[in-house]
Amino acid sequence: MGRSKNREEAFKLLYSIQLIKDCDYIEQIEMFLEQENITDEKTKQYINEIISGIQENNENIEKQIVQNIKSGWSISRISKVDLTLLKLGIFEILFSKLPYKVVINEVVELSKKYGDDNSKSFVNGVLASIVKQNDVVSE
Repeated sequence: MGRSKNREEAFKLLYSIQLIKDCDYIEQIEMFLEQENITDEKTKQYINEIISGIQENNENIEKQIVQNIKSGWSISRISKVDLTLLKLGIFEILFSKLPYKVVINEVVELSKKYGDDNSKSFVNGVLASIVKQNDVVSE
């Protein structure tokens, strides 16, 4: 499985965890890998790193979102799909140190597939603002 497909699988799992709220995310990862019949070790490792990393850094990630959305907005106003995509993108850009141009492009593509008509521009704008605010350098 390629990186784009892995990212999409991680998004699906992260989205379901966002909906459930108080769950054992490690158990959710195991169930997801089994249900989706994911056996590739690199894919399993990637999904584990993404989900665990986002859960462990959730407070900092949400702080980044709050600092980069319109004044007067709150996280509760953001659709679950867009919020999940933002968390995925922020984690990969700031914590996994992946090239932000690649991450933003792929997360925006996921927003076109799973989000509403406004998702693409919203997700792109927030992630671009975070890159700028954090002085992220493209590698």
